[in-house]
Amino acid sequence: MKTILIVEDEEAIARVLAAYLKKAGFEVDRAADGEEAMQQFEAGDYSLVLLDITLPGIDGWELLRFIRAKSACPVIMLTARDRLQDRLGGLNGGADDYMTKPFVPEEVVARIGAVLRRRPHWTDGESRRYYGNLLLDYASRTVYLNAAEVSLTPRDLSLLLFLAENPNRIFTREQLIEQVWGMDYDGSDRAVDLSIKRLRQSLSHWPADAGEIRTLRGTGYQFWIGE
Repeated sequence: MKTILIVEDEEAIARVLAAYLKKAGFEVDRAADGEEAMQQFEAGDYSLVLLDITLPGIDGWELLRFIRAKSACPVIMLTARDRLQDRLGGLNGGADDYMTKPFVPEEVVARIGAVLRRRPHWTDGESRRYYGNLLLDYASRTVYLNAAEVSLTPRDLSLLLFLAENPNRIFTREQLIEQVWGMDYDGSDRAVDLSIKRLRQSLSHWPADAGEIRTLRGTGYQFWIGE
């Protein structure tokens, strides 16, 4: 059974979230401040973290950095801070989703389900994967080529990691949008093509015999590493 860590200092909000998540079939742990959350995260095995920003002591930003330095565990920011720079800060800092208060509990549960469907296979025990001179580190969400870190946008990085989690499988644009962009994405499916183009440019020194991102004309894309 999947366990969610709720990091929220408002008792009433944490209690409501816990009730809805348990009803949806999740186990739930709670932390009321950043230090307690750090201790529980290190000791526990969580499928996702619901994270407030404004916390006593260690705030949500620092806690997000702490989690991302150690793990690829999905994080949803759930906060009253609704400024654009806060949203961008959370998503660019490694959060998988960002929701503002007040919220509808059923939507929180739905968002959790969507994030877990998009990132179903991460495991910290096998977080580093090598494909020739290409290293994908799922725990820190970093990519190295010839031992040098590759700079990728958060969306391009998520696309690469998702494809690599499913080697040799073919995905249509629509499937990739649902898995990486999310079901509520309402832009053009050309976004996938552009993201693939940027990834190929960033990985231009990755030898084809070690693997490649292939285009299957009329079908979709594939992270190919041989049979």
